[in-house]
Amino acid sequence: MRQVLAAAKFSFRGFWKNPRVVLTFLLGFVLSYLLSTRIMVVIEAYHTPVQAVEPFLWTFGDSTAILLSSLLLLLLFSDLPGLTPVSPYYLIRMTRKKWLAGELFYVAAATLLYTGFMLLSTVLLCMKNSYVGDIWSETAAMLAYSKLGQNLSVPSTVKVMESMPPYLCMVQVAALIFLYSLCLSFVILAGNLIFKGNKGMIAGLLFSGFGFLLDPQTIGTILGLESYEMYKVNVLAGWVSPLSHAVYARHNFGYDRLPTVRQSLLVFGGLLLFLVLISLKALKRYPFTFLGEKE
Repeated sequence: MRQVLAAAKFSFRGFWKNPRVVLTFLLGFVLSYLLSTRIMVVIEAYHTPVQAVEPFLWTFGDSTAILLSSLLLLLLFSDLPGLTPVSPYYLIRMTRKKWLAGELFYVAAATLLYTGFMLLSTVLLCMKNSYVGDIWSETAAMLAYSKLGQNLSVPSTVKVMESMPPYLCMVQVAALIFLYSLCLSFVILAGNLIFKGNKGMIAGLLFSGFGFLLDPQTIGTILGLESYEMYKVNVLAGWVSPLSHAVYARHNFGYDRLPTVRQSLLVFGGLLLFLVLISLKALKRYPFTFLGEKE
């Protein structure tokens, strides 16, 4: 474990000096601001406060916002696996599996840091009119119990508010987004190991495109389905699409046959295990090249 942590720690050296990292987090903040403007309009118009984490729940409560935020990880992890002049030192002194475990630990830690940054960004953007009490705000009630939320495309629904308090809801939403983003990051890593070079970005785009095409609204538009025909599409997409598993509002709260949050967490866990096994198998055939020579 000490060797794994040492390899992961080395991957973080110069992390904040890397232009790709700085650009990713800057674009993430800009995205949070643009998506949060829908909530800011309501706050300013009705002069009602919000609970501290509610902007995060609404900003990243639909598939489009989650997809856009996760796509920035393509830029952050485009160079995986991180091969530097010091990499031969680690590969000589530890097995490939331990080195890969260090890379996986680095990817997980960086993804968690990115998810936490997006949460913090939405909190800071609306902190002037927010409070920390663990109770839903009047703004949330207006958005959920009227057509205002639907008109502004804010995913605040009654079933979400009735299920649990804000902080517990935030933990579940953040966990779903983190695991989806982590799956995308591991897809990029596995793609780079299997196809060499930076082909993992293509694999990441295909993974994201698969979730987008399986979005119920996208399927309904393509097939020209009526509203009464969308129930089976919603249920099918809710189970098959990784992106739908990351959307908190598309889960079973006792009203339908959609997956529960716990089932989605298990699905992501199984997908991550599969990606790790694929990466381990691909690593055995990966041609490490340093100074024009193969390991």
